[in-house]
Amino acid sequence: MSPTIPIGAMAPEFAAPRQDGSLLRLSEYRGRPLILYFFPRAGTPGCTREAEGFAERYRELQASGVEVVGISTDPVERQARFAADCRVPFPLLSDADHAIARSYGVLGLLGLSKRVTFVLSADGVVIDVISGFLPGPHVRSAIDRFLTPSA
Repeated sequence: MSPTIPIGAMAPEFAAPRQDGSLLRLSEYRGRPLILYFFPRAGTPGCTREAEGFAERYRELQASGVEVVGISTDPVERQARFAADCRVPFPLLSDADHAIARSYGVLGLLGLSKRVTFVLSADGVVIDVISGFLPGPHVRSAIDRFLTPSA
């Protein structure tokens, strides 16, 4: 699986609603590294493990100046339930029209996002791309890029 946004490219700008309905623009994160992860479906076992994995280390990431944003094609209401269920302290965005998934090259079967994580530098350049079905490697690889690996 090869996303269309390669390492070294500028991440495409977007605006999308957070789980609370407020609008988030990618440019709001300029000046801070960002873990931008796409996941297939809120509330499923793998996506739950992934969200909880990022949530567990979010405070440490933030203390290091790193932010996290999750995106799926789920509607805002489903993202809100998922964020509450998983106690997610970072934004989960609704890409219900699939525009962001298309622009990043991660739109998969049945209109779901593929599981792909983009690690962005503070200036918005893609510095790493993690793809694959299992959520664990996404969480570990993205977090280990910024923090000491967990035991």
